[in-house]
Amino acid sequence: MADKRTTEDDVVASLSDGMTIAIGGWGSRRKPMSMVRAIARSDLKSLTIVTYGGPDIGMLCAAGKVKRAVYAFVSLDTIALEPHFRAARQSGAIEDEPLDEGMFLLALQAAAWRVPFLPTRVGLGSDLFRDNPRLKTVVSPYAGSEELVAVPALALDAALIHQNRGDERGNGQFLGPDIYFDDLMAQAAPTGRRFMSVERIVDTKDMAKEGSHHTRRISRMSIDGVIEAPNGAHFTSCDPDYGRDEAFQKEYAAAAKTSEAWAEFKANWVDLSEADYQSRLRARS
Repeated sequence: MADKRTTEDDVVASLSDGMTIAIGGWGSRRKPMSMVRAIARSDLKSLTIVTYGGPDIGMLCAAGKVKRAVYAFVSLDTIALEPHFRAARQSGAIEDEPLDEGMFLLALQAAAWRVPFLPTRVGLGSDLFRDNPRLKTVVSPYAGSEELVAVPALALDAALIHQNRGDERGNGQFLGPDIYFDDLMAQAAPTGRRFMSVERIVDTKDMAKEGSHHTRRISRMSIDGVIEAPNGAHFTSCDPDYGRDEAFQKEYAAAAKTSEAWAEFKANWVDLSEADYQSRLRARS
């Protein structure tokens, strides 16, 4: 079987300006932050970010990488609204495509199934049709001719996710409370640009020792590169390996107050190589 181990910098080298990139996790939970930081310090620009949003999209907005945001919400969990995203949204620096959480799931599922849309009643009579001009309705061809929302598939160019464990072939395992739809993001992206970072790469047989069968939800068939990235979701949580670094998150959020504060935070943390980031983090603790 192929050895799919790679690095954050190699992942970034495979991406290009203007791509639509899905980022896994949920709010400020199990985000692939080592890959996000690598994008933030790269020359990439004009990206569309698709996410159940947290500091992933906030950091990339602050770094000037985002042209368009497609999201169900953008939160830091213990801080209700991601402040860097808020600043970008309110200033008009990014284009905006909000979706209901259920619609977002259906859009991912449609992409994973390679169908153009999936129907739902979610969103009927809501302001989503005012705020998201891509949404349209469709009439059921069956009894009653019911009008439904046709949720368009999310056309992705790449997907980035983080899991607790993985093997060198690209099988992935979550050990926390939820998969957060990372499996659908990986399935929805095209072959060649589906990347997973993990806290630890283990032998395939050892994954059974870490958790039950249902936690091994990421198939090697939907992953093209795997990165061993201990603490790679920091400062978001990656239960049970570690919780959210609330003190660090507060510093990150405070950096949204002024351009000078962001420049200082970026220089101190975002612009570092991943090895230097982790070294500084160890020294801090």
